[in-house]
Amino acid sequence: MKNAEQVTFGGSGLDRAAHVREDAAALQAAIADPKARCVLIWRGKPLVSDDTLALVAMDHPVLHAGYGGVIDDPVFLGLDNAAPRFACDISGWTPDDIDTASLGLFLDPSEQAHPSLPQGQVFAELRRMMTRLNRRDAELAATAKAVLSWHHRHGFCAKCGQPSDVSHAGWQRTCPTCGTHHFPRTDPVVIMLITHGHSVLMGRSPGWPPGMYSLLAGFVEPGETLEAAVRREVMEEAGVPVGEVQYLSSQPWPFPASLMFGCAGEALAREITIDPVEIEHACWVTRDEMMTVFAGEHPVIKPARKGAIAHFLLENWLADTLD
Repeated sequence: MKNAEQVTFGGSGLDRAAHVREDAAALQAAIADPKARCVLIWRGKPLVSDDTLALVAMDHPVLHAGYGGVIDDPVFLGLDNAAPRFACDISGWTPDDIDTASLGLFLDPSEQAHPSLPQGQVFAELRRMMTRLNRRDAELAATAKAVLSWHHRHGFCAKCGQPSDVSHAGWQRTCPTCGTHHFPRTDPVVIMLITHGHSVLMGRSPGWPPGMYSLLAGFVEPGETLEAAVRREVMEEAGVPVGEVQYLSSQPWPFPASLMFGCAGEALAREITIDPVEIEHACWVTRDEMMTVFAGEHPVIKPARKGAIAHFLLENWLADTLD
């Protein structure tokens, strides 16, 4: 797929500069670099200003206020045109007017403004912002959110259960008790554009908002290829056998730590038998009907959320640009 990496979070060519992670002197030099800047994360929400990621200098008071985030030291994200980029978590800060009812919602509408930061800079839900950020900002935000989320969930050694220590500029945790090394986890997920003739298979999970449909998707199991995962998931969820499968595009999805593998599959039959535990409804949608969906004029189905790989794959399917 020629335009595969144009998907949101598709990558901007950020120099991860992994050698800096293991070099204490180089890391300190990067922190002290006057061009160094930091991505601020509060409870999973990046600091933004209008349509850009708001970066702060490494000596900004907010970084040294002792808020007690997920980890104390900054995570080294890489080099942006030779300028070091870091991520820091300040989730220990509690806003005076915090709206606890909105926190954790699928599309949290609330915004939090820190008194030490310029007016207009707020912490906002990344899923609300992802299509408005440029490619570099999106990669930095997704990487920061994913790595810090991993630290939040993996503070203890999975082998012996003891607290682990952060190392390698935030890209590793080491257990001082048993010596086991742990690395940021990414969970592979297949999401499938399953077609039969001029129709595509769509489904919805129980509890989704009214009108929300998407492509079928599921986690890849150990010992399983992407192709096998596509066929298994579609059969389990919709009872539809799938023949040829091909890879199209991937998308990092830091909610909290998935890597979405977009695949295309050819259905061998149209009859649908859903697993009601997995999905609530599934149906075939013709190309003409999908045009109506994208126009917001379909009586039942709403357009896929912009920024998600499902929207990207469907958009390219309609435009006949999957190859």
